[in-house]
Amino acid sequence: MSRAIDARSGYCATTKSFRSLRPPLPQPLPPADVPLTFPAFALSLLPSPLPAHPALLDAATGEAVSYPAFLSQARALAAALRSRVLPLGRGDVAFVLAPSRLDVPVLYFVLLAVGVAVSPANPALTAGEVSRLVSLSGASFAFAVSSTAAKLPAGLPTVLLDSPRFRSLLHYDQGGNEPDPLDAGSLRQSATATIQYSSGTSGQVKAVALTHRSLIAMAAGLHARHVKSSKGVERVLMSAPMFHSMGFAVVLNGLAQGRTVVVMTAAAARAGLRGMLEAAERWEVTEITAAPPVLLGITKERYRLKSLARVVCGGAPLPTSVAEQFRRRFPHVDLRTGYGSTEAGAVSMMVDRDECSHVGSAGRINHNVEAKMVDIVTGKPLSVGQKGELCLRGPSIMTGYVGDEEANAAAFDSEGWLKTGDLCYIDQDGFLFVVDRLKELIKYKAYQVAPVELELILQSLPEIVDAAVMPYPHEEAGEIPMALVVRQPGSKITEAQVMEHVAKQVAPYKKVRRVLFIDSIPRSPAGKILRRQLSSHLSRL
Repeated sequence: MSRAIDARSGYCATTKSFRSLRPPLPQPLPPADVPLTFPAFALSLLPSPLPAHPALLDAATGEAVSYPAFLSQARALAAALRSRVLPLGRGDVAFVLAPSRLDVPVLYFVLLAVGVAVSPANPALTAGEVSRLVSLSGASFAFAVSSTAAKLPAGLPTVLLDSPRFRSLLHYDQGGNEPDPLDAGSLRQSATATIQYSSGTSGQVKAVALTHRSLIAMAAGLHARHVKSSKGVERVLMSAPMFHSMGFAVVLNGLAQGRTVVVMTAAAARAGLRGMLEAAERWEVTEITAAPPVLLGITKERYRLKSLARVVCGGAPLPTSVAEQFRRRFPHVDLRTGYGSTEAGAVSMMVDRDECSHVGSAGRINHNVEAKMVDIVTGKPLSVGQKGELCLRGPSIMTGYVGDEEANAAAFDSEGWLKTGDLCYIDQDGFLFVVDRLKELIKYKAYQVAPVELELILQSLPEIVDAAVMPYPHEEAGEIPMALVVRQPGSKITEAQVMEHVAKQVAPYKKVRRVLFIDSIPRSPAGKILRRQLSSHLSRL
């Protein structure tokens, strides 16, 4: 470590930024100019012979896919794509609108391997929302299931994952002694691997482009920190759906680490939290990935979870009270909080029992991540313990929002630092603390809800003069969208009618769940909502 970098905090006085305190990677990242896909890198991490335990396990039914079966299906599907059985090839974008299934990771893996960008989306979205995302991503093909296909734009070529046709592709016979179909050859790491969706620091949803190098950098860091279980096979139960950035990362990196990923398929998810915990006990999972509302539920339910060694919590700020409740309830389990985003990947994480004692922190910054705190008024870089906007740089950072130069100009500074919109500080021991969000997003159960999107819908209702949406604290969800509404004079529109109007046009997690009627919305001379003044209305509730 350079003499200019403080070994305790990670602060570099020369660059006025913070570096990771993690030990160097056992193997450095491959040079950026070496052709390499994420699947090829992931396969290089797996032992030979392949693990004997399952790669994927259905939490509801116990159906399992072994590592040899996973690779057999992946090679068959890749061979089918290379034979142009489907009109997809390098540089194309494939839109995926499906719930978590055992065949979805195979699909992700293969699309990445052949150079097709994967663009997963929430199957609960409305047809209008789906159409906009397809347009944003530039997708030319889609994979869906019977229950979601009708939401896709007319004319978009689509294959159903629950159809005999797709099942046959998982057993496609390429014949002869053809080269490994998972070998993408000359595909560069800078090629776009996935396009995911985020509202950024504010406003409408945006399409986030991440490269193969982004995924490789994250996988390399996770592999270096991977803990081998003293109880045998590592089984990680993934509570986040696979279309979510957290679920996407967990399932692909779980495979790269040779673990068994216990999947909350649609059947398992319908059983709710108790179903998830029953699955955790039944399959003796050693790790659960969870958002804060799920962690609160785990604390309240009376399951022993004797095999559980750690819970990785992220997606939204974790209240200290919930963390303390969990630690009292499960003293044998490491509670590892972390911080990340769709745009930046996994930024920080706790990795051992000592770090887990720093309640309230989001852990230390990860390998391949450089952080900087910037004064929100002057823009000057700050030092240890000083609060400012967290800015990030490194190979895991997105290349930008697809087709939105205005948003990219706002997201990055002139030196390539990604501005997160979060007010943070790093203490003298190198632990990151997230103080507040400068951005205006509402975090509902780890999902991002953009107030602007809901405000436009509210303002389209003739009986509403003006409207603003703000977060309202909620113990289980973290935050819920609350609408502040100015009615037309003489209007008798009710809270229920306002909520119903919004619910018809958005996914369930975006629904307005409280309505407060007020006389006016505070705005600046330029017409911008003065959001800090909205909180004064909370005293009326």
